[in-house]
Amino acid sequence: PAAAAAAAALAAAVSLSAPARRRRAQAEAAGGGDKEAVRAYFNSTGFERWRKIYGSATDGVNRVQLDIREGHARTVAATLSMLRDSPVPLAGATVCDAGGGTGSLAIPLASQGASVLASDISAALVSEAQRQAAAEAMAATDTFRMPRFEVRDLESLDGKYDIVVCLDVLIHYPREEAKQMIRHLASLAEKRVLISFAPRTLYFDFLKRVGELFPGPSKATRAYLHSERDIEDALRDAGWRVANRGFISTQFYFAKLFEAVPIAAASQ
Repeated sequence: PAAAAAAAALAAAVSLSAPARRRRAQAEAAGGGDKEAVRAYFNSTGFERWRKIYGSATDGVNRVQLDIREGHARTVAATLSMLRDSPVPLAGATVCDAGGGTGSLAIPLASQGASVLASDISAALVSEAQRQAAAEAMAATDTFRMPRFEVRDLESLDGKYDIVVCLDVLIHYPREEAKQMIRHLASLAEKRVLISFAPRTLYFDFLKRVGELFPGPSKATRAYLHSERDIEDALRDAGWRVANRGFISTQFYFAKLFEAVPIAAASQ
């Protein structure tokens, strides 16, 4: 009887931690699908977790969060390096930072003189980004241009920009939705598109599945990996080709970074 009870308890725990079951429950609690669950998460428990990750303080920040902070910072640095090396000058360029969180990319771009629209689905993250940008502006040089911050999801973004960037956002959306978002974001860009994503490999897929069996209360609502082929196909469908690639990896963070240029403008 004791062994049977233990087995039943283990089965119940595994069932409750099953990723598909947990995602359905999260979406239902948020009143909708993936997008609603992501918005609710980043306006509540997710906000505090990711503010710690994107911030600079170390008090109350655990080892995993510090590691992810380092990984994201490397992705931001690699993105800035790609943009500085491109023929498109950052000073005066129009940039859409889609899903920009607390401004970790938008603020450095603004310091380079770019005109930045920084959007995020979370009002809490946008408010924090505004606060950090205002603090930066106090000590900034004349080249700093205050970004324009908006609470918007990826699908609602419009207009035309020299550069469109979307870092570490696709992990929250499944395959077909991610491909649609890439095609939409690419349609807004004229000279450069930069996208980072967690790549789907056997090793990374195994790590993700292990992590999903032990969900903490403040962890991400979901984590979708994407194949490089899918990302390239979505860009190609929108008239873009991948011209530059990067890979960023720490112990708990891994991301592919693609820089794309228009297929019809091979000379750029």
